[in-house]
Amino acid sequence: MTKDSIALIGFMATGKTSIGQMLADKIGNDYRFIETDQFIIEDAGKSIPRIFAEDGEIAFREYEIDACKKASHLHKVVISCGGGIVLNKINIDYLKQNSHIVLLQATAEEIFKRAIKDGQETRPVIDKEDPKAEIKKVLVFRKPFYEAAAEIIIETTGRDLEEIVKEILQKTKIKSDN
Repeated sequence: MTKDSIALIGFMATGKTSIGQMLADKIGNDYRFIETDQFIIEDAGKSIPRIFAEDGEIAFREYEIDACKKASHLHKVVISCGGGIVLNKINIDYLKQNSHIVLLQATAEEIFKRAIKDGQETRPVIDKEDPKAEIKKVLVFRKPFYEAAAEIIIETTGRDLEEIVKEILQKTKIKSDN
C-alpha cells in the first residue's frame, strides 16, 4: 500500500502546525490536518499541562502512543506530532505504517525567537530560567531520535512556508490538486 499521509516531527516552533495546515490545504483531495496533541486532549478530557500536573509524564506518554496508533489508521492526513513523540519508537512504528515521516528542524536561536513570539501560554519553555540553554539541551538530546525517525529532513530556519511545502510535496511525491 502506498503511503498517503505525512507526519511532521520536530521540536516545538519548527513549523509543524503552520506548515501542516498549509500542506493539507495545498494537497487538497480531501486531505485533513490533525495534531496528535488534540487527540491526547480529547482522550484525556483535559489540557496537556493538566495531564502532566495531575497524572505525570508516564500517563502523557501512554496517551501519546494511543494518539499515534489512532493516527496510523487514518488516510489522507497531514499530522503535526508533539515534539517528544520520537522518544518512543512504537510511535514512529505506528506512524510509518501509512505516513511519510518528515523532520522539520530549525536552529536553537530560531526556535527561541519563535517561542518568544508565540508567548509563554503556548511555549512554557520560555518560562525557564535560561530558555535558550534549555532549548539547546533538549535539541541535542532529541537530535538522534529525530534523525533516526525521519525519512525526509527539511530545514525551516529563514525559509518561506510556501517553499517548504513545495519541497515536502516534491520529496514525498504526494500530488496536490492546487
